Amino acid sequence: MPHKHLYKSNTNKVFAGICGGLGEYFDIDPVLLRLIWVLVVIFTGVVPGVVAYIIATFIVPEHSHHQ
Repeated sequence: MPHKHLYKSNTNKVFAGICGGLGEYFDIDPVLLRLIWVLVVIFTGVVPGVVAYIIATFIVPEHSHHQ
């Protein structure tokens, strides 16, 4: 079984491709992940969720077909 890597999605992205990349990694519909993320942000406070997304945009690498 090949080792999976988390990357930002190049094809399924709205902002930075984080939810699209998570969807590809976990084989889950990215729209569902986006809805869950919005609900979590609304119910836990906007600032922590937005900060986590911004941090993820810097930490999660872009997908390169050469890797």
